[in-house]
Amino acid sequence: MPAGHGLRSRTRDLFARPFRKKGYIPLTTYLRTYKIGDYVDIKVNGAVHKGMPHKFYHGRTGKVWNVTKRAMGVEVNKQVGNRIIRKRIHVRVEHIQPSRCREEFKLRKIRNDELKAEAKKRGEKISTKRQPEGPKPGFMVEGATLETVTPIPYDVVNDLKGGY
Repeated sequence: MPAGHGLRSRTRDLFARPFRKKGYIPLTTYLRTYKIGDYVDIKVNGAVHKGMPHKFYHGRTGKVWNVTKRAMGVEVNKQVGNRIIRKRIHVRVEHIQPSRCREEFKLRKIRNDELKAEAKKRGEKISTKRQPEGPKPGFMVEGATLETVTPIPYDVVNDLKGGY
């Protein structure tokens, strides 16, 4: 019998609850506040069937564009052919979690502001741009001894007898 092409086809492991994470859903899921413009990760909770996004969106990161009582409007990029379309989908709160994609950027922004403030006090201007890692510095090898290696001639007759 051929494989089906339904909405939840090939999601046996994709939507399965993780090991030791079965059972009730923590209250934190419902008590979290989301604002318009927040980045969220779509992670489908197989225990809740309502408001479940399509399997394509599982594991995607999007931006909140609408907040309702039980769901979020999330804007996700989807590649269709040669173009990228911004799809707007509504997903229940059980299937989303705050994204950590901007965490490093926010920390870097705070650190850069501090560095700029310190530089301003000193009366100089600094660049806070990230620089690519350059080549490793060179070094001299000391205490190395040279050893000349010469090949041993291969003798078929002695090799068959069992050595030299």
